[in-house]
Amino acid sequence: MGKQPAFTGPFAPSEADLAQCVRCGLCLQHCPTYLQTGLEAESPRGRLYLIKAMSEGLIEPTVNVTGHMDMCLQCRNCEAVCPSGVPYGRIMERGRAEVLASGRAPFSWRLRALFLREVIARPGRLAILASALRFYRASGLRALAERTPVLRDRVALAPTITGKAFKRRGVLGQPQGAMKYRVGLLTGCIMPLAYGRVHAATVRVLARNGCEVVAPATQVCCGALHGHNGDLPTAMELARRNIDAFLAEEFDAVIVNSAGCGSAMKEYGDLLVEDSAYAERAQRMASRVKDVTEFLASLPLQPPEAPLGVSVTYQDSCHLAHAQRITDAPRDIIRAIPGVRFVELPHADRCCGSAGVYGLTQREMSIRVLDEKMRDIRETGAEVIATANPGCMTQLEAGLRRHRMNGRVVHIVELLDESYRRRGIRV
Repeated sequence: MGKQPAFTGPFAPSEADLAQCVRCGLCLQHCPTYLQTGLEAESPRGRLYLIKAMSEGLIEPTVNVTGHMDMCLQCRNCEAVCPSGVPYGRIMERGRAEVLASGRAPFSWRLRALFLREVIARPGRLAILASALRFYRASGLRALAERTPVLRDRVALAPTITGKAFKRRGVLGQPQGAMKYRVGLLTGCIMPLAYGRVHAATVRVLARNGCEVVAPATQVCCGALHGHNGDLPTAMELARRNIDAFLAEEFDAVIVNSAGCGSAMKEYGDLLVEDSAYAERAQRMASRVKDVTEFLASLPLQPPEAPLGVSVTYQDSCHLAHAQRITDAPRDIIRAIPGVRFVELPHADRCCGSAGVYGLTQREMSIRVLDEKMRDIRETGAEVIATANPGCMTQLEAGLRRHRMNGRVVHIVELLDESYRRRGIRV
């Protein structure tokens, strides 16, 4: 009698999904962890083989097996270059969910799921954590720790929390002139605390381009981090709450300025496909979600007129480039800003090592990937690094400090906003 499959729950990866991988290996040179290690088990096809073997009962989710799964950044670069269309992100999320639900997940997995569920998805508790991190930076403790050799790598990736939190809900911005669009804005969980200024810039830019901007009061965390880390029940519950919040009003689009959040929300239809009460509504919601750069690039964009006089390079956020397949829109917006010298970044679509909470769980690999990214950025000589996700912003800021490089990290929409505002425009 053969072994029982390790995956028997409701989230088991489908045989059809797993069968799509033909082991061609074209993904290998696009996988950050394979490039760092040269190990087949740290490659997309290697991990798919392990997941398939578990699903067939050939191996069990031992610490060694789950360690290879955990090393994955889930950047989905492999998915973007796969000629067979393997839905790697979905397989990995479901594989992790089955391990977590099996009761055989490592303690670190269960602790991480608890943290994401009880802190990240709870605004009050997350705000307390953000206040502690804000004090850590403002007190000088972070700078001291980063100068101490024995602590340097241990604290290198601690998030930066600066500026005011963005707490506004309801109508955030009124259009200048006639209203062309009414849009909902996902405020999310991390962005309003870590980069409230990005939300403020987003509202001003959208209003400048004829949008009424509304943040529904009952919206919640998008659930992306929970889904990536295998807690699909929590991701599904958060998705339902957001669907209720955003479909309660009429919006031309639901705008997201965090690439990871936008990717998750565009996949709500897949997440809730078996939920009879929400399946259709989830598809409808997903069809309205637009990354802010995607939305702006689709408009007759109000031309920015004030020159910025800076050199800018762009780091593709993984879930914008590989999951949403949006690469031209951010670059088109940057190039539309006068006085910007755009310098293409070598390997711009390769992960920076942020990957949600990856820096906490796989610090050494995260730093290795970041160090390689910073070498590429130094090569450009750019004064400004633009990107499209708060995790990327935090990681790249850590890279600037770690490598003692001058420069600043911004969200793309901040550059556009800066050009508009230098003309004296206020919203």
